[in-house]
Formats: sequence, C-alpha cells, structure tokens
Amino acid sequence: MTNEEKAVNATYFSIIGNTSLAIIKGLAGYFGNSYALIADAIESTGDIFSSLLVLFGIKYASRPADKNHPYGHGRAEPLITFLVVGFLITSAVVIAYESIENIRTPHGLPKPFTLLVLGAIIVWKEISFRLVLKKSVETKSSSLKADAWHHRSDAITSVAAFIGISIALIFGKGYESADDWAALFASGFILYNSYLIFRPALGEIMDENLYEDLIEEIRRIALTVDGILGTEKCLIRKSGMKYLVDLHATVDAHISVKQGHLLAHRLKDKLQLEIPEIEFVLIHIEPFE
Repeated sequence: MTNEEKAVNATYFSIIGNTSLAIIKGLAGYFGNSYALIADAIESTGDIFSSLLVLFGIKYASRPADKNHPYGHGRAEPLITFLVVGFLITSAVVIAYESIENIRTPHGLPKPFTLLVLGAIIVWKEISFRLVLKKSVETKSSSLKADAWHHRSDAITSVAAFIGISIALIFGKGYESADDWAALFASGFILYNSYLIFRPALGEIMDENLYEDLIEEIRRIALTVDGILGTEKCLIRKSGMKYLVDLHATVDAHISVKQGHLLAHRLKDKLQLEIPEIEFVLIHIEPFE
C-alpha cells in the first residue's frame, strides 16, 4: 500500500468517526443538559469538514507532475493544513462565545449519564489520535498530522467536559455552570493546538531547513556509490509527502564529462531506491583534486 493510500484510509477513518461522535455528543448534550457536550459536538462537526478538506488535499497533492506543475502538486497539502487550522480556530471561538453566554444564563444541572458518554468518547478519541498520528508519521503528511491533532483536541475538550460535569454533579446547586467553564477552558486549548499545527506547515511552505536527519542519511548513501568521493551542499524541500533534493557530489576531477554524468544518474537511482519518499533529485557534480 502506498503512502497516499494509507493517508486516504486514515482520513476516511476520521470522517466516519467524527460523524458518529458529532451525532452522539449532540444528542447526549441536548438530553443531558450539558453545554460542554454540545460544544464537543460543534467541534466534531467542524472536524468532519476539516477531514474532508484533508482528504481532498491528500488526493490533489498526490497528482503527478505536469506541464504547469513540474514539481508536482504536493504544496497543496500544507495549504489545506492552513484551512484545517482555520476550522479549529473558528470552532474555538464559537465554543468560547457560547460558553460565556451559558455562564451568564442560569440553567439546570447536567444529567449523570453524560459522564458515561464522555468516558467512552475520551477513550475512542485518544485511540483515534494515536492511530492517525502513526499514519501521518509513516506517510510524512502534514495535513494528516493536523487531522490527528483534531482527535487529541477533541479528547482534551471531552476531559474538560468530564471534569466540569463531575464538579457540577458533586457540588450541586450553584455549580451548574462548571461544565460551561470547562468548555471555555477547552476552547483555549484548541487555539493553542492550532498554533502547534500551523507552525510546521508554515515551515514547509517557507522551505525551512527541517530535515537534518534525512540530509545525514543522503550523505551516507551517497558514499556507498562507487566513484562518489563526498558531498557538499545538500538542500531539501518537502512537497506533500515527497521530498525534493538538491545535492552537490564530488568526483575525481580527471574523469570525462560522460563518466560524471553516469555517476550522477547512479547516485540519483541509489537515493530514490533507498529512500522512496524522494520524488526529485538534482545532482551537481563537483571536481575533487
């Protein structure tokens, strides 16, 4: 299975899970008199649309290079990540606004059964986070990583809701708004996570030097090719789930141009064989006296 197929399957998993949880949370929050659960449902609804965006981004980014896009379409993925972050920020603002309104409005205590619902949700969302994050690491997908952190944010808001409802039920009258305060706290955490997701995607767009381990691996592999005496510059850019590499390799100064050309091709083939995530390699031959 290719990285793209793994990422797409993980996104389908997120869409199905978020749709189911949005319905469960909304119903439990409405009948259980808990705005914290309704806030959770709002976030899960936003997550459905963000997961659909991630799905579109992964499929578009995996398109092959063409005349207008000689380096492929991979840069679409971090752009989609920015949109996903926008959904997160919007969810956080809506939750914060509604929480403040509910804190100012008298209402009854939440129902005890909402704790059972939240407990199951917390376990499921943490499992979902770990599964999707694992796939994002395997596929090198920034937008899938953002989707994984959506699951973790959802788990945290559910934990906050669980604590808030527990306080309201334990202390009773006068603590009805405890779950609203929990939802307000959760909105701040969502905003913080939004920054954590946004920052790496920005670095990807700006061609930040983030791949020292990969550079070391490329240098090591280069020295295993007969005729390659060393490496100088090695620059890496990420495009979707693939890498674009510019490498300066040193060879014997007295070989012919044709021999140098063949060495460059052998080095390129070796790198792409050993590291399949490398989509494009530009090798510049340097003479070594």
